[in-house]
Amino acid sequence: MAKAPTTQNDQKSESLLDEGIPKSNEPQSVENKFALGKLNYILIIAGVLIVVLGFVLMSGGGSEDPTVFNEEELFHPTRITVAPITVILGYLVVIFAIMKKPKR
Repeated sequence: MAKAPTTQNDQKSESLLDEGIPKSNEPQSVENKFALGKLNYILIIAGVLIVVLGFVLMSGGGSEDPTVFNEEELFHPTRITVAPITVILGYLVVIFAIMKKPKR
């Protein structure tokens, strides 16, 4: 069986079909498909951990007996000032991590 001569249109359609498929002998480049860089993700995780720490500092202050009100424990400076500031700092770290341009 003789093979029919190929025309330019046949060659173009073959090249279009093979365009997205890498050849086995061509080096394949691995591109980073993430939107942010590694440092950004590390900062986001650190910011989330700071926020969690702030909420842990805010928790507690209850008593075993519902008829007893322990004002010193409930209105302790750690719960009233330190914990909310820690949460806000954690949110700022997360915002900074998202806004920081990743190194490409």
